This record gives sequence, structure tokens and C-alpha cells, in this order.
Amino acid sequence: MNEALAAAVQGFMYPNEMELQWSILIVLYPYITGLVAGAFILASLERVFKVQAVKPTYRLALLTALAFLIVAPLPLQLHLGHPERSFEMYLTPHTSSAMAMFGFVYLWYLMAVLVLEIWLDYRKEIVLKARSSTGPMKAVYKVLSLGVDDISEEALRLDDKVGYALTVIGIPSAFLLHGYVGFIFGSIKANPWWSTPMMPIVFLFSAIVSGIALVLLMYMAVSVLKGQEIDMPCVDTIARYLLYAFIIDFTLEGVDLLHRIYEADESFASLDFMVHTKLFVSQILLQIIFGGLIPIGLLALTQMVSLSEKARKGIYVLAGTATLMGIFAMRWNVVIGGQLFSKSFLGYTTYKLDFATREGLLPAIVLLLLPFAILWGLVKLLPPWHDETAEKAV
Repeated sequence: MNEALAAAVQGFMYPNEMELQWSILIVLYPYITGLVAGAFILASLERVFKVQAVKPTYRLALLTALAFLIVAPLPLQLHLGHPERSFEMYLTPHTSSAMAMFGFVYLWYLMAVLVLEIWLDYRKEIVLKARSSTGPMKAVYKVLSLGVDDISEEALRLDDKVGYALTVIGIPSAFLLHGYVGFIFGSIKANPWWSTPMMPIVFLFSAIVSGIALVLLMYMAVSVLKGQEIDMPCVDTIARYLLYAFIIDFTLEGVDLLHRIYEADESFASLDFMVHTKLFVSQILLQIIFGGLIPIGLLALTQMVSLSEKARKGIYVLAGTATLMGIFAMRWNVVIGGQLFSKSFLGYTTYKLDFATREGLLPAIVLLLLPFAILWGLVKLLPPWHDETAEKAV
């Protein structure tokens, strides 16, 4: 037995419980998929619910969702000992396996909803760029046009109708995407930390919160980098929806916590010990206080007190950053925290985060930065801001 591992154990644990099977990569998996779902829900506010104030972020939200969705399965691939075998689940599907069926949910949302909606929304610009570009980019845009170069008013109206229908379909699909992740954890009956019917709902609303916060920060950052004035009615509206979603999410987590405290089953003493010791910093300080109460308080302040634009911008940046950190802490507490105690409730172990290993901190940082690199490429290829010349050239 590894002496360092044995030294990290408190109480009685079986040998197979000492070393955590799910690492920080599995923390990233629900975190990244949550950002995807939340970004798409924000985009749907303008397309479906006609919230015109958030229109400047519509395309940016779609591209952000696509960039993070491309990276979403990579943490699982790195975690697998033989990632090449993962393709077999598409060839021999097993409906009884929640994890295997998630591959079909992922492909449905990626190919049938998100990619197709983005293509329809950008089709006019793609055709115009295929006509006006030179060199290799002309060929790139011709490929992206898929040979469809009709940009008449009738064709564009059809694109808009189909795109609207896809967005309507995409809303429950986004709910399914991340609610299914919560379902995977919530359906593990052997672990009382995870086994709760509230898990899919909490995961879903925390996803909406994190995605909205990400797009808010991305829009402000892109505006500053382009030297454009930040549309304050837009960010004010996004911040207001972020506050509403955060209050619902925080309330649901509070209800789940109160239910656990009131029920106080045989696992409660063990879970309560962890919250007050091993998870005190990540759950009480980072998730609840810094990542929950503080951003909610800051966002509520902007709604109750008349503040200058400069002050509101600073508050939105601080609240958005704290929100993303708090949601990540929530994912950490669920994935890592759920493995730190024995199934007998008689012992506890410790998670040691390595650095330059396959499932260490360095790969996790790379996976978190990779979507931003992909998003940079997507923005260069398909600018999220409307080109006025393209709007007139039909």
C-alpha cells in the first residue's frame, strides 16, 4: 500500500476507496457543458423571447457555446485509459448506460441544433465572403456555404424561420444536455452526496448562471479589445437576468441543503463533518460566500441603487468572475467531495492534485484555455458583429 496515500486516510476505508477515481478532469466535464447550456439560453432570449436589449451578444453567445461544446468531451477522453474505444458506444449503443447515451445527446445538440443554427444565421455573410474573398479564404468560405449561394429575400426569410425553429428546439435540448449531466450524478444511488432528485435541476440552473456570466464577461472584453463602447442597456439586461437565475439557483441549493439537514439520515454526520473540515474552504467560503452571496449582493445593488456606468461595469466584472469561480467550486464539491468519504461513513480520504500528469492541473488549465483559442478562431472566421456592408449587399 502507498504510505503517502495511507497517511491521508482517516478512520476505516476499504483499499479501493482510498484513491479517487474521478479527478479534476471530471470536474471540468460538467463545468464546461454548463457554460455551453447557459450561453445558448442567453442567445435564445433575443431569438425566441424577443429581448432586444441583449441582441449585441446573440452571435457571440452562439459561438461561445460552440467553442466550449467542441472541448466538452475532451476531459472524458483524457480520463479514459483507452480513449479510442469510446467510439464503440455509437456502434453498439446501450440504453441502460446513462454515460453511453450522453454521447447521442451531445451529438444531437452539437450537429443537429447548434452548428446548423449558426450556419443558417451566418449563411448570408458566408456567401458574400465567398464571393469577395481571395486566396485560400475564398475556398474556405465556399466550403462553409455548402454550395448554397441563394441569398434572395425569400431564401433569407426561410433561413430565419428554420433558425427560429431550431432555437426553440435548442432550448429543451440545452436543458437536456446539462440536466442529463446532473442526472448521471443524481442517479448514483450508492453515494448519498450525489443521490438526490434535485441534482439535475441544480446542475441546470447553475449552468444557466455560469453561461450568462461568461457571455457577459466575454462581451465586455471583446468590446474593450475592439475599442468599441460597451452597450450598457445590453449588459444591464444581462446582469438582471443573471441575478434572477442566480437567485433561483441559490434557492434550489438551499432547499436541497435544508432537506438534507431535516432528513438527517445515517450519512448526515459524515457529510456534515466533511463540510466543516475538508470542504470548508471550497464549499462554505468559495461556493456559498464568495461565489454565491457576494455576486448576488453586488448584482442586487445595481438594481436597487443608481450607480454610474463605470461603477456598474466594475461590479459586473467582479460579480461575473466570482460567479464563474463559485460554480466551478460547486462542481468541485460535487465531484471531488462525493468521493472523499467511505461508503461505510467510517473514514475519509484526501485528494492530491498533481501538476504535469495526464489528469493533473496542467492539462486542466490547457482544457480551460482551449475553448477561448477556438473561440478566437471562430470570431476571426465568423465575426459575431453584423457587417453593415453585408447587410445592404443582397
